[in-house]
Amino acid sequence: MAFPDIQSFMRVLEERGELVRVSVPVRRELEITEIADRLVKSGGPAVLFENVVGSDFPLVIGLMGTRERTAQALGVSDLDDLAAKIRHLIDLKGSGGLGGLLGNVGKLRDAMNLPPRRVKSGPAQEVIWRGDEVDLGKLPILKCWPLDGGPFVTLPLVITKDPETGERNMGMYRMQVMGKNVTGMHWQRHKTGTKHLEKAKRLGQRLEVAVALGGDPALIYAATAPLPPVPGLDEFAVAGYLRGQRYPVMKGVTVDLDVPANAEFILEGYVDPQEDWAMEGPFGDHTGFYTLPDLYPRFHVTAVTMRERPVYPATIVGRPPMEDAYLIEASERLFLPAAQLILPEIVDYHMPPAGVAHNLVFVSIRKTYPGQAYKVANGLFGLGQMMFAKVIVVVDEDVTVNDFAAVWREVVEKAVPGRDTLTTRGPTDVLDHSSRGWGYGGKLIIDATTKLPEEVGSGVSSREEQGHDRAGESLFTPLPVTDLPTFDGVLAQRQTPDGYWYVALDKTRPGQARELAEAFAAHPAARGMRHLLIGDAQTDVANEQDVWWTLLNNIDPERDVWPIATAGGGLLAWDGARKLPEEGFVREWPPKIEMTPEVQSRVEARWHLYGLPEKWR
Repeated sequence: MAFPDIQSFMRVLEERGELVRVSVPVRRELEITEIADRLVKSGGPAVLFENVVGSDFPLVIGLMGTRERTAQALGVSDLDDLAAKIRHLIDLKGSGGLGGLLGNVGKLRDAMNLPPRRVKSGPAQEVIWRGDEVDLGKLPILKCWPLDGGPFVTLPLVITKDPETGERNMGMYRMQVMGKNVTGMHWQRHKTGTKHLEKAKRLGQRLEVAVALGGDPALIYAATAPLPPVPGLDEFAVAGYLRGQRYPVMKGVTVDLDVPANAEFILEGYVDPQEDWAMEGPFGDHTGFYTLPDLYPRFHVTAVTMRERPVYPATIVGRPPMEDAYLIEASERLFLPAAQLILPEIVDYHMPPAGVAHNLVFVSIRKTYPGQAYKVANGLFGLGQMMFAKVIVVVDEDVTVNDFAAVWREVVEKAVPGRDTLTTRGPTDVLDHSSRGWGYGGKLIIDATTKLPEEVGSGVSSREEQGHDRAGESLFTPLPVTDLPTFDGVLAQRQTPDGYWYVALDKTRPGQARELAEAFAAHPAARGMRHLLIGDAQTDVANEQDVWWTLLNNIDPERDVWPIATAGGGLLAWDGARKLPEEGFVREWPPKIEMTPEVQSRVEARWHLYGLPEKWR
């Protein structure tokens, strides 16, 4: 089913019990966040807040807050169907005579749905504010987390045009409200919006910008998708293909840009590249940590257009799992066939929520020769936004990559620390607070595939005709113990049956984590362990997901992951404790996102008033 706009999608969700209405007054500062966070983490429904304090407009949140709702939003019964849909499109038949060519007709018809369709008018321009009428304070824009620098537009579809080529781009970049008609524009250095702004600066002109709020669910997803730089392929085209019909667009009223005719709101305006940038942030980000203040361009709003009865769409990001995890999974499925075209040995891949997208990638391969795991990992580092990946784990084709525990068991059994681990360097997400430099840092490849003789130092070839296709290594067997050593600053620790040693460290001095790692590696308790994971003081060692989320955020692999020889054959130490200036870390270390006790108590006390069942509390 293709949905013409979010309100039609909302109606279907409500019919299916996947959307509920809250009619009592609710505050847009923190209270909505606390409610929405509880719902997404408990698998609850989307919510339409009909009475947002200080605004005449209702707010909807959590439209794609489960895997099933995301699949519905994209018109498929399951997210895995997205891969099949793309594979069908790109698998064109070039042989077989006339019959083979005719077999492509249906696919060409699908491809014709890619270009957007120009219309003269649409519901997104039924009401128009211009000039002094523009007041962003009238919209129910959320302040999501306690330390946020202000209200942020969290689900914007930001549209720009290349000043030289005319190529369109749509991306989702958070926007901090800085005045009644001014916001920040969070264009990071790798983003297409930044490239358009740089070109506008060279040409000595302003860059026109339109920001759509709403549209249909396929377009909202498309704005988040990491599209390859293919001429003519843009977010409108992806949405058109997903919805099975050309996307309706119309000209903005004050900007020469195509905007979605079915949006709820459109903010029109410009960014002046000659203007000084403004300090933006902090912002509680999708990493689960705050992004600290930094300078970004200002977006000046010259007009706001909207439906007669619009709904303001929003999302929140923070500690996983959040709604963005399902959008990330949709991108995984959508771009799997393209990755397999370039790296055909890939069977599947997955970016677990604990890795907040780029921090962790699991990939399974059909292995036929030595070193193939490294070939695939390095190939992935060169594919689009996969360049931001921090840790890539490669496993055999029979391993289910979305089984988090199963993959890490493979790592313990088949990856010897040092021998089967490799660090390198490259670009990192600018939101990565632990990398050695801003947007630049270390990466780790773990080869957890079954080893061939050449990979373990054997002089024997693994060529099939010689009959030595596997090294025949015995698997590592974990031996957890409960009698664990003590060390200065250790608040809690636990060894798992799978060979992982979790530690929460209250770090107070430079080098403390390294000293701990060496001391624990020398202790008899290390004999049956393969990995020592040192987290910060807030790490919950009883929660595997919390341990990995903390570690992956807090490491630069080249600096913070290293093998240590032990009586049991080797230990891989991961230093996920806070980094200190005395250790050469020159940037400020951000706090983890936490809601205030006051807001938590308020939501607890009002839960029955919201009309939400206890099971989602």
